[in-house]
Amino acid sequence: MTQSPQGTADLHHQVQAFYARQMQLLDAGEVEAWADTFTEDGVFSANAHPEPTKGRAAIVAGARAAREKLAATGMRHRHWLGMLDVREISENLLEVRSYALVLAIPRGGQATVHVHTTCDDELVRADDGWQVANRHVTRDDLAAELDG
Repeated sequence: MTQSPQGTADLHHQVQAFYARQMQLLDAGEVEAWADTFTEDGVFSANAHPEPTKGRAAIVAGARAAREKLAATGMRHRHWLGMLDVREISENLLEVRSYALVLAIPRGGQATVHVHTTCDDELVRADDGWQVANRHVTRDDLAAELDG
């Protein structure tokens, strides 16, 4: 599908706004609201996880457990997504690749980079914007091979 430069810019802005809201919900501990940014049957997989997490209810449970584990350590995480590559597959389907830095911030301490990842998403159009149908996160430190 060919778009005008303005159409491409508008779409890119929509996706940036979606990720800004999504990551701020996650970092604020609003796991239910964060999980609502996935489709009901959404999938979250990562090379750091043994199996994909399938369905919004399972995504909520996994995010809640991760949040509680992190809180017990006294650390806070902040997610920063950038370098978005947005590919419009159809009017209602996007493929988006981004880089994500996860910063670890101890109470009263200095922020450090916890991990760097590549995030590959399939976004589908919903009534109120976009939702993740499928997300795969690849931690660079666990990747089988490095890009050249």
